[in-house]
Amino acid sequence: MHFIVLFEDNPAKADQRAKHMAAHLAFLEKNLTRVTAAGPLIDPASGAGAGGLWVVEAADAAQVRKLVETDPFWPTGLRKSVNILQWKQVYKDGKKLA
Repeated sequence: MHFIVLFEDNPAKADQRAKHMAAHLAFLEKNLTRVTAAGPLIDPASGAGAGGLWVVEAADAAQVRKLVETDPFWPTGLRKSVNILQWKQVYKDGKKLA
C-alpha cells in the first residue's frame, strides 16, 4: 500500500535540521525499500523550508507511524506535525494504471 507522509516543521527548532541531517539521510538510505521518495517542502513565497514529504510503502498506517517515529528528526522537536494519508496511485509514467 502507498502512503503519503506530510511533515510540517517547527520554525522554533529549525536549528535541529543541520545538526541531525546526516543521521536523517542515513535513516532514509537504510529504509529505501519503504521510503520510496522523500524531500523537503519549500514555501514558494519566502524560499524557506516548510516541512517534508515522503512516499512510503507499508501494510498499514501503523507501520508508517512507527517508521516516522524512528527517524532521527522525530525526537528533536523539528517536526511540528505529521499527517499520514493512504494514497491510491492511478497515473504513472504517462499512463493510467489499471
